[in-house]
Amino acid sequence: MALSHLKDIPEDRRALWSWALYDWANSAFFTIILTFVFARYFSQSVVQDDVAGTEAWGNIVGISGFAVAILAPILGAIADQNGRRKPWLMAFTLLCVVASGMLWFVEPQTGDFWLAAFWVSVGILGAECAFIFYNAMLPDLASSVRVGRWSGWAWGLGYIGGVSCLVVALFVFIDGDTSWLGLDRDNLEHVRATFVLVAIWYLLFSLPAFLFVPDQPSKGVSLRRSVRLGLRQIRDSIRQAREYGHILRFLVARMLYTDGLATIFTFGGVYAAGTFAMDQSQVLQFAIALNVTSGLGALGLAWIDDIIGGRNTVLLALVGLGSSALAILVVDTVLWFWVWGMILGIFVGPLQSASRSYMARVAPPHLQTQMFGLFAFSGKATAFAGPLLVGWVTAATGSQRWGMSTILAFLVAGFLIMLTVPRAAGDSGR
Repeated sequence: MALSHLKDIPEDRRALWSWALYDWANSAFFTIILTFVFARYFSQSVVQDDVAGTEAWGNIVGISGFAVAILAPILGAIADQNGRRKPWLMAFTLLCVVASGMLWFVEPQTGDFWLAAFWVSVGILGAECAFIFYNAMLPDLASSVRVGRWSGWAWGLGYIGGVSCLVVALFVFIDGDTSWLGLDRDNLEHVRATFVLVAIWYLLFSLPAFLFVPDQPSKGVSLRRSVRLGLRQIRDSIRQAREYGHILRFLVARMLYTDGLATIFTFGGVYAAGTFAMDQSQVLQFAIALNVTSGLGALGLAWIDDIIGGRNTVLLALVGLGSSALAILVVDTVLWFWVWGMILGIFVGPLQSASRSYMARVAPPHLQTQMFGLFAFSGKATAFAGPLLVGWVTAATGSQRWGMSTILAFLVAGFLIMLTVPRAAGDSGR
């Protein structure tokens, strides 16, 4: 039996493209701040010790992610009671924009450690929580037969947007001639300017969503009452867990395969450097190429979701992801590492976008935002498990290959649980 709460609705193309462009906007924070630029700046220039900096960065991101995991379902339930989502989207977006801009004031000195930790944590909270309300808008914008491709197109735009912002950051600020801006390179202002770039980029490309994406009407419930009713809604949902058993199984499956996917991105550069002796420049080139193929995969395979459905697309992506990850673990040349890495990237985007479209199809309308809050929870709650297991096995065996092989266990476990998840509309084909 196929399950779906989506309806065939007329599509407003301007609203949908404005919604999809938000993925492009939001990805700048994750690419520049959390992955490529600020993370390295924090370790090398603020903490001024790679080992201690990496440990501190992991703690900051981990604690922030845990806070998001706890808050996400609660915020979603509150929004369901109030009706409107756009005010929440705007508020958390602006929170991240301000936090990104404030990172300009983090100077390359150890005394700015807590300033950096505070504003990065605020930025993570804003970016992650904004995405809850952004995702919850999809079922009200896309028709039942096109929700998969819109999810995929938006996710693909996100990857391409992140890489585009990175290219601007690298060639205009970090490696470019910034004399016209009067930036003090000795004080690393050319690097710090990229954090301001993120703030401007995020705000600028969010404006279409703020202006042109329609919102649910307000239910006229005060914020105080929304909080009380939202907490009651979560309590009732827990009591009725059996009714939503298919969604809970999906969330458990997603928790597992997302752990595997996140660990690939966390340790991919470390594995490339340690096993294939790739230098920092080569690792960065590989990371950019991986993001590009992930975006192209999400864009190019988005239509498959609407033919075979989100559940089957997730299964297909897990097979492709697991097979290519296995190949990466057994090859012994840089060339084949690149080849299988690019193949792996093709399946990353579809896995993420199809997960979103599946939730959009099965989330009950009256619990829509809460369900996407739980969706965010499933992506954060056990994010520590994969990296810990990789570290333990690597230490026990003295081999990066054996350590990284534990990723396959997460992907296989997620695949097996996903097999028990019922189809949403579209999985049976058309």
